[in-house]
Amino acid sequence: MHRRIAGTLTGPITKWIVAAVVLLLAIGLSGFAGKLTSAQSNDASSWLPDSAESTRALDKMTPFQDPNALTTVVAYERSSGLTEEDMATAKQQAAELAKLDGVTGQVIGPIPSPDGKAMQTVVTFDFGENGWQEMPDVVDKIHQIAPESDGLKVYVTGTGGQAADQAEVFEGIDSTLLFATMGVVIVILLITYRSPLLWLLPVVSAGSALVIAQAVVYFFAKHGDLTVNGQSQGILTVLVFGAGTDYALLLVARYREELRRHENRHEAMAFALHRAAPAIVASASTVILGMLCLLLADMNSTAGLGPVAAIGVAVALLVMLTLLPALLVIFGRWIFWPKRPTFGSHEPTSTGIWAGVGQWISRFPRRVWVVTTVLLAIACLGVFKLDATGLTTEDSYTKDFDSVVGQQMLADHGLADQSNPVMVVANADHADQVVEAMTGIEGIDTPGKPVVLGDLAFITAPIQGDASSSTAFKTVDRVRDAVHAVDGADALVSGSTAILDDIEHASARDNRVVIPAVLIVVLLILVLLLRALVSPVLLIATVVLSFGAAMGLSAVLFHYVFGFAGADASLPLFVFVFLVALGIDYNIFLMTRVREETAVRGTRPGALVALGATGGVITSAGVVLAATFLVLSTLPLVAFVEIGVAVALGVLLDTIVVRSVLVTALNLDLGSRIWWPSKLDRGQEAPPPASQETVSANA
Repeated sequence: MHRRIAGTLTGPITKWIVAAVVLLLAIGLSGFAGKLTSAQSNDASSWLPDSAESTRALDKMTPFQDPNALTTVVAYERSSGLTEEDMATAKQQAAELAKLDGVTGQVIGPIPSPDGKAMQTVVTFDFGENGWQEMPDVVDKIHQIAPESDGLKVYVTGTGGQAADQAEVFEGIDSTLLFATMGVVIVILLITYRSPLLWLLPVVSAGSALVIAQAVVYFFAKHGDLTVNGQSQGILTVLVFGAGTDYALLLVARYREELRRHENRHEAMAFALHRAAPAIVASASTVILGMLCLLLADMNSTAGLGPVAAIGVAVALLVMLTLLPALLVIFGRWIFWPKRPTFGSHEPTSTGIWAGVGQWISRFPRRVWVVTTVLLAIACLGVFKLDATGLTTEDSYTKDFDSVVGQQMLADHGLADQSNPVMVVANADHADQVVEAMTGIEGIDTPGKPVVLGDLAFITAPIQGDASSSTAFKTVDRVRDAVHAVDGADALVSGSTAILDDIEHASARDNRVVIPAVLIVVLLILVLLLRALVSPVLLIATVVLSFGAAMGLSAVLFHYVFGFAGADASLPLFVFVFLVALGIDYNIFLMTRVREETAVRGTRPGALVALGATGGVITSAGVVLAATFLVLSTLPLVAFVEIGVAVALGVLLDTIVVRSVLVTALNLDLGSRIWWPSKLDRGQEAPPPASQETVSANA
């Protein structure tokens, strides 16, 4: 039945219909795909769950402040000390700043620092929802009004300055990642296929899948309340191209095998789809369900990444099983030029590199898997160098942005961050008690006078130092402890620092909930797919070991090579989900082939044949996926660099070490016992002594 369906999709006439429908769909949706950036929500407050204290506080603060307001600080510094002329110029510039479009409320300042070497002017802009995208132009106008001159340095920082820098980072992120990813994929496909033409078909198919996926995600973000940010959009690009190219490599490899067995290319593709599609569908389903486990997260940004990634993989799967086969059959054997797989020609996988690796492992499989496991366990020790407790604003970028330098300068000169105060909302009849409780708390300046509207009071206090540092988080915790102790006040604390503090707590909770859920889901899928218990448990254990080794090695690289101060709180979860969901892919590709060969040859010979047949294509797929994720490291965001490097390293470990060496050694050592309790376990060969375990790949 599966072969009949596959034959129908790639028949002499239907192949043209399938190709035309998918390509026209991609073209028709391209306009909506281009709007995805406009649907992003990069405001940290929108990432939090409704249950977070800062979120509940923001809901009550609506009468006191517009949630779209962007408090912007113009920071001045003269190392030799500010002059009277500097102060006069800053006052004049403050008046001009008040005339800019989007300004709301009064312009405050200039406020001089205690040492007389710096000052700040605070101006608030409000451009409505997604107003952060307008801030780069605003910052340019601010610099025109307040240019640097004669040793006086000027920075634009605060929430508005940070929004401008974020807009600069995410501007063109999709095109930057797309072209970089395409370039990497094209180079690797040229090396893999050694054909000047064949690479075009997977790239066209992956590009079509990306456009369709972006359009679908845009519709959900615009009309379905799906949270999409710059991070999830960037990951969508590399995931669709990476996973899509992986599926293409597997399908093309099987198609090439079948072209050597069948003279008719339509018949060859029908057999290729019949035999390769189940493993590809199982693999993609595992990734999709693993990603959907992210919906269990409290963090809206993390929960939003789940459907975004799942949509991307689902679309990539559908396109690679429809458009790509149709294109391959349309273009015929000549697309493989100069190495066309002619009918009846020799199949090289039985004598290739990976067949040789299998023969080497088969001599002493137990020794191989024990040594490999010990080495990976040693690599896991590096996790003790991982500090995934969040990044300060200063540590979040790989280059110096104006807002970061300006914020640090203000902190160095003892100026409290006026753009990111601690905000408290409480019952109006207890406002004075709340102010009294906040007074004298270490880390904040004297609270301002309460603003009362109806039965609510709004109180702010500038926070000292970097508002995104762990020190500031502890300050927020002290403020919360103090105001919560005021009976009857019902006080809630928010503000940028409180939001980041809540993000860290929510991320820690998500790690505890989502990671076990992903493991359980993937294990159940493997049990159903392989119809066994031993092999799924072993595969899960190898992938978890691979994750630990990847995180350990990455932590060492981040600390000693990149010099990063720490890691984003969501890094372990993201890397775990990607590595387990994607890493299990390669084990599925290998083990489904092992199972297929076991029915004919037995477990040990089948394991060697499967390694020889899939080793090259799976390694190529792993290199493609690793390279596409590594493209994330080209962006000036530490969080992106860390995700890209850790996932790339983990994927390479999975494909080159875990899947080819560790899993194969376990298969050869345990033999038919890996299929327990299925029928494949009955009547198979007993495990021979370690010194007599050589098995021919051609058995």
